[in-house]
Amino acid sequence: MTTSTLRRSARGPAAPRTAPREQQPATTPYAQGRAARLWRGPAEDPSWARPSLVILLCATAAFYLYNLTSSGWANAFYSAAVQAGSESWKAFFYGSSDAASAITVDKPPASLWVMALSVRIFGLSSFAILLPEVLMGVASVGVLYATIKRHFGAAAGLIAGATLALTPVATLMFRFNNPDALLVLLMTLGAWATVKAVDEGRARWLVATGVLLGFGFLTKTLQVFLVLPAFALAYLLAADTTLGRRIQHLLAAGLAMVLSAGWWVAIVELVPASARPYIGGSQTNSFLELTFGYNGFGRLTGDETGSVGGGNGWGQTGLTRLFDAEIGGQISWLLPSALLLLVTGLVMRGRLPRTDGRRAQLVVWGGWLVITALTFSLMAGIFHAYYTVALAPAVAAVVAIGATLAWERRDRFGMTTLAAATAIASAWSFVLLARSADFLPWLRWVVVVLGLAAALLMLVLDRIHASAVKVVAGAALVAVLAGPAACSAQTVTTAHTGSIVTAGPSTGSGTGGPGGGPGGMGGTPPQGTANGATGTTNGPTTGRGGMAGGMGGGMGGLLGASTPSTEVVSALSADADSYTWVAAAVGSQNAAGLQLATEQPVMALGGFNGTDPSPTLAQFQAYVASGQIHYLLASGGMGAMGGSWTETSTTSQILAWAAASYQTVSIDGTTFYDLTQPLAAS
Repeated sequence: MTTSTLRRSARGPAAPRTAPREQQPATTPYAQGRAARLWRGPAEDPSWARPSLVILLCATAAFYLYNLTSSGWANAFYSAAVQAGSESWKAFFYGSSDAASAITVDKPPASLWVMALSVRIFGLSSFAILLPEVLMGVASVGVLYATIKRHFGAAAGLIAGATLALTPVATLMFRFNNPDALLVLLMTLGAWATVKAVDEGRARWLVATGVLLGFGFLTKTLQVFLVLPAFALAYLLAADTTLGRRIQHLLAAGLAMVLSAGWWVAIVELVPASARPYIGGSQTNSFLELTFGYNGFGRLTGDETGSVGGGNGWGQTGLTRLFDAEIGGQISWLLPSALLLLVTGLVMRGRLPRTDGRRAQLVVWGGWLVITALTFSLMAGIFHAYYTVALAPAVAAVVAIGATLAWERRDRFGMTTLAAATAIASAWSFVLLARSADFLPWLRWVVVVLGLAAALLMLVLDRIHASAVKVVAGAALVAVLAGPAACSAQTVTTAHTGSIVTAGPSTGSGTGGPGGGPGGMGGTPPQGTANGATGTTNGPTTGRGGMAGGMGGGMGGLLGASTPSTEVVSALSADADSYTWVAAAVGSQNAAGLQLATEQPVMALGGFNGTDPSPTLAQFQAYVASGQIHYLLASGGMGAMGGSWTETSTTSQILAWAAASYQTVSIDGTTFYDLTQPLAAS
C-alpha cells in the first residue's frame, strides 16, 4: 500500500459528497480540514515545519519586493527587449531588441518571455518587468527547501532557504531583469528532479531534469551545463536501479535536454536570415556562432570577437578570484565553510551503501559548487560579479547539509568540524565587512566575537546544559548570516541600473572590466547621464561617441541607458506610425533609452556593443531610402571602451554617411541626423 492509501485507511472511509469539492463553501468541515492539512504539512514533519516555511517564503517575498521599482528599468538592454516582445509576437519569439525586429539581444529569449508576458498582463512598468524575478527568487528558496528537507529534515531545509535568500548577489539578481534569476530557478529545479530520480531510480524524473536544463540553455546558453556533470554523476553513482538502466536513463535525459533546447535553435537557424532579426552578439548572423563563440568558449579563453575589453580586461583570474575585493562580498561569505563541510560530509557518508541518498545530494550540490567555482575563477573572458549568483543555491545547500550531518553526530569529529566552519565563516565575514569601513563598522566585531564564542562552546558542547545547546546553535547561525543579511538589506534599499551591477556597499575596488567602477560588495559603476526615473546615473562619460558628447552629443552608452527629455520624446513620437523605426542609435543601450521612453521601435545599430555588422551600410541606406527610419542619434556610444568599434566598422560607416548626407538637428541639446532632410549637396 502507498503512504497516501495508509493515511486514508487510518482516517476511515471517506464520507459521501453531495456537491463537487469546488462548490463547497470555505467554511465547511471539509474545507477547514483541507486548510489545516495544508498548514500542518506531511504527518511526519514536526508541527513547526510548514508554518516556518510559509513565514520564510512570505518574508523573502516581502524583502525582495521592498523598494523594487527604485531601479527603474534596471538593465534597459533587456527591458527594451521585453517592451518589444510585449508589442510583437515575432519580437517575443526571437528576443528582438525592438518590435520591428532589427536585431536580437545577445542571449536566447526564455527569460524575456516571462517578463514580456508579465508586461502584456500588467502593462509596461518597472514593477511588471521585475516582479517575475522576485517570484523566481521565492520559488528558488522553496525548491531548495524541499530538496534539502527530503533527506535532511525541515530544519536543514530552512537553513538552506534562508541562506540563499540572504546571499547578497541573490538578493540583487532576484530583483533585477538579467536572465540569471530564471537560470538559477531552473538549475535548482534540476537539482530537485535529480534527487527524486536518484531516490526512485526512474527515468521520468531524470528526463524532467533534462527538460529543465534544456530551458536553462534557452535562458543563458552554455552556463547551465556547468551543473550537468554533477547531476549525471550523482545519478550514475547512486540511483536505485541497475547500471544498464542508469546509463539508459542518462541517455534519455540527454535527448530530452537536446530537444527542449534544440527546437528553438533549429527554427532560428533554418528560417532565412531575411525573415528574422539579426542574431545580436554574433558576427555571422548565427545563433550557433553566438553560443559557442562570444557566449561560449570565448568566455573561457578571452577570445571574444566583437567584445569590449575581453582577454585580460575582466579582472585577475586564479583560485582567489571569488574572494577578492570585487567578488568576495557577493558570494564568498560561506564559501570557505562550504568547502570544508563538503569534504567532511563526504567523509562521514563515505562507507555507506551506493544508493545512500544523503551522499548523493552532497554529490549534486558539491559538484555544482566546485565545477562552477573553478570555472568562474579561471575563465579569461567577460566576467561580471553578478554571475556568481549561480553559486548561491549550491553554497546554501552544502552548508545546510554539512552542518546537519555534523550536528547529528555530536561526536568530537562532528563538533570540531562545525566549530571550525563557524569560526571560519565569522572570521571571513569580519574581513569582508572591514572592506567597507563606513558600513556598520560595529557589525564586524559583533559577528566575529559571537561566532568565535559559539565555535568555542561547540568544542565543549557535551559539558553544556541541555537547555543552552540550542542557544549555541542559534548564536552560530546568527553570526554566519548577519554579514550577508546586512549587505542584502543595503542592496534592497539601493537602486541598481545598467549592465554591470553589484550587491551591497561599495568597497571602492574596480569592477574588473572596462567601464567599471566601484566593486567589491556592491554599488553600481560610476555612470554618466542622469536617469530621470531612478535618480541613478547610467553610461560612461568619456570617450569619442560616449554619452557626454562625442560626434555631437548622444543619449546613451555601453553600460546603461538614460531617460531622454520630453522634447526628444515628442519629436521622435511625432508621426511615429509613418516609420518602421522612429530612430536608430549605435549600441543597444543608446537605443533602449529612446525606445522605453517613446514605446516605439528604435534600431540598435551594431547590437549591444555597437560592433555587430548589422545593418550593413547598404542595408541602412535602403531603409532610409524607403522612409523607414526618421532620426539617427549622432553618437557612437563606444568611446574608449575598447573592442572592435573602429573608423572602418559598419556603425562608423553609417554615422559618417549620415553626417555627410543629412541635416543635423539639435533637440533639447541632443544631436540627431534627420534622415528625412538630405543636405542640398547630397
